[in-house]
Amino acid sequence: MATAGIQFKIMPENLETDLEKLKIEIKAKIETFESGIFKEAKEEPIAFGLKALIVTIALSEDEESDAVETALSEIKGVSSVKLIDYRRVVG
Repeated sequence: MATAGIQFKIMPENLETDLEKLKIEIKAKIETFESGIFKEAKEEPIAFGLKALIVTIALSEDEESDAVETALSEIKGVSSVKLIDYRRVVG
């Protein structure tokens, strides 16, 4: 069973969304998946003070990344979730 390194771009609902709180909720949601491992969440400036979160996780290839994407999109304060990178992790 191989592991995948996955990155999602998560857009908050608005400028007032607390990104630190959102990071904690994202980490908790990812860790509900059997093989889900939260690696990091970096802030990426978009425009006019709005920032997206670039979230990196590790997940077994046996689990569906679509299920993770759906679960993340259900978090309060999340406007959209987009898969931006999916790679097989070697080692």
